[in-house]
Amino acid sequence: MSFDRRTRIEQMRNADRARDRRNKVVAIGVSAAVVAGLLGFGSYVLLEKSEAKEKEEASQAQDSKQTEQEKKKLAAEPIEGEKSWDPKKLARNHVTTEVTYPMEPPVGGDHNPAWLNCDGVVYEKAVPNVNAVHALEHGAVWVTHNAKASPTDVAALVERVKSTPYSLMSLYEGQEGAIMLSAWGKQVTVDSADDPRVARFFAKYVQGAQTPEPGAPCTGGVDG
Repeated sequence: MSFDRRTRIEQMRNADRARDRRNKVVAIGVSAAVVAGLLGFGSYVLLEKSEAKEKEEASQAQDSKQTEQEKKKLAAEPIEGEKSWDPKKLARNHVTTEVTYPMEPPVGGDHNPAWLNCDGVVYEKAVPNVNAVHALEHGAVWVTHNAKASPTDVAALVERVKSTPYSLMSLYEGQEGAIMLSAWGKQVTVDSADDPRVARFFAKYVQGAQTPEPGAPCTGGVDG
């Protein structure tokens, strides 16, 4: 009897060991399947993200190309009523005194060594001419307005300037027109913010060919 009992015990132990082995094999198989599934899903997600990123970059490149083409087209169009000054006759000396300019707002001439910050900056008040002219030398477009400009036009021009590096905007009560745009040696008076000459002027003269110092900074200067 004792032999049979030991035999049954041994058989039970063997059965338990076999069951444990089966459970381990099943667990390993399940784990492997889960890991494989996760890896497959992760690869799928990464692939989807990669494809989405490629499409987005391609779309951005296309948009940028179209924007550049549109800019070139606008820049090639004439700007009716534009005034020009001979750049060779516009002095570029750095001075620390006030300067009397022959036009308002000024479009060039001697100026302060410090340029006015012009990285899409809107000034609520008038700014010093001598600093603004230095910003023009760096290729900025200066939008000015007086009390005759409508709030709607002012608001629209504010949005344009804020979204355009190398541009600035300020009050200029002494100017003749309600809204005027100035670049180095160039100037035009426009009727409103949606006047097509505004887009043409920006396209042509923001870091345009008239710029005496292309690539010079529009940050790190002074505020008005």
